Amino acid sequence: MDLPRTIVACRAALESGEISALEVVEACITRADESDASLGAYLRRFDAIARSTARALDIRRRNGGHARPLDGIPIAVKDNIVDEVSGATAQSLVPLAGPPQPPVDATAVSRLRKAGAIIMGKTTTMEFALGLPDPTKPFPIPRNPWDLNRWAGGSSSGSAAGTAAGLFLGAIGTDTAGSIRIPAAFTGVTGLKPTLGLVPSSGVIPLSYTQDHVGPLARTAEDCAVLLSVLTGDVGMSTSTCARRYEDGLPLQLDGITIGFDDLDRFADNTADRAAGSLFQAAVDQLAALGATVRRVKLPCYQELLATNLVITLAEAASIHRQAMSTKAEELALGTRVMLSGADAIGSADYVHALRARRSLFRQVMTVFNTVDIVVTPVGHSGAPSLASISGLHPLTATPSLHTPYWNPLGLPVLSIPMGFGQDGTPMGLSIAGPPFTDRAVLGVGHAYQTQTGHHITIPQASDTLPGLQRPPVPGKSDEQRAIESHRAAIRDMCELIGAMNFGVDTQPWLDSPLLPPTS
Repeated sequence: MDLPRTIVACRAALESGEISALEVVEACITRADESDASLGAYLRRFDAIARSTARALDIRRRNGGHARPLDGIPIAVKDNIVDEVSGATAQSLVPLAGPPQPPVDATAVSRLRKAGAIIMGKTTTMEFALGLPDPTKPFPIPRNPWDLNRWAGGSSSGSAAGTAAGLFLGAIGTDTAGSIRIPAAFTGVTGLKPTLGLVPSSGVIPLSYTQDHVGPLARTAEDCAVLLSVLTGDVGMSTSTCARRYEDGLPLQLDGITIGFDDLDRFADNTADRAAGSLFQAAVDQLAALGATVRRVKLPCYQELLATNLVITLAEAASIHRQAMSTKAEELALGTRVMLSGADAIGSADYVHALRARRSLFRQVMTVFNTVDIVVTPVGHSGAPSLASISGLHPLTATPSLHTPYWNPLGLPVLSIPMGFGQDGTPMGLSIAGPPFTDRAVLGVGHAYQTQTGHHITIPQASDTLPGLQRPPVPGKSDEQRAIESHRAAIRDMCELIGAMNFGVDTQPWLDSPLLPPTS
């Protein structure tokens, strides 16, 4: 069957009786049967449970049960988020330390179920949301549906690829340095990193306790708004009575909104797609045509924020995975070992200084939002890399010219939406950021843009019968050691960059979240 492409359209078709929940599920299962052996979006599928849930929903609807926000909508969940059916492995052969516990739905998953969503399965990621695809491990390699010889991006890889390919209509992922927005940009879908803490991270295998964000991926900003309303718990479970505050009244025009734009060209390298600049300018022009006042801005402290993000992430990740690194390092994926080894260069004073830097940098970036309502930039200057070209050792060298880590230490809401296609024919993303708790405004700008463009509803046409699917390279031991030393040296440089910042002495109590001001 011709399944509606968006959550909003599918919900309308279900409510009108045009299609049934079981028909929606069967269409998604058929697509997965046809393409996922090559695509690698799923780690585990819940076909039987999804069919059973769909049948029950159809009976409920026929019996006059009230409509809930996601009744019959097929949704997938990243495998670092626990569900009661299969738990979560974070795509690792090394379980986290601690006694086994019966799996309980993460808060986000529980809210999806209560809203009527049909959980289709668990999607592929990078091990513990770190590193890159490792062909030596017994897991699918997530590929880009626009070109199966390119990477889907990480670490919410399968969530984005499966949404783009129509295996489900939306998914949830996590974002600590861009792990929702990067794969969304690479695969041509929409992904939101909400304001830090807006969606609870309970039930998520952590990467960085203070920087992990949980958020939605879908085809449109409007669909992401529907999902966010459920994930935040801000809606009732009836579409007739709930406020649905994130999707209701999304603006179609941008009159009265001031948008700052920064092309970030000064941070692009020689891998930049030559179409990136013109695509970004066209997006800015479109926002102006929608009524926004557009103004050039210059984002401050770019290198300092990237360094702060990585130092805090690695210090916290090393604490979480300390036992695995000391006793089972050889069982970890190669990229995971390299990334976690970088924490050896971080001292306790470096970590605390990075936390203090985060607060100071937050204040400096907020001065930009004193003059504009929203800031737009490219998600990156290059599209999805080929699997044959990426290093299995270090994701930062495999995905250059990406700007997503800038926003994570700040905890601000940031949306990635498609803005067109690069010279190689793969999608490029537009980043839309706002101050804390302006998630609705950020989604509204994205929605307004998408009412005038068609990039987000274009369907990939990648062939799954390529003569040979490429695989990531398998570096040797000497390559690993060189990568570890290079990575540690880069982390030491980042610690020195942050350490050169002078904050004086804090005379007030402070918390480590940049969104919470010091108490008096």
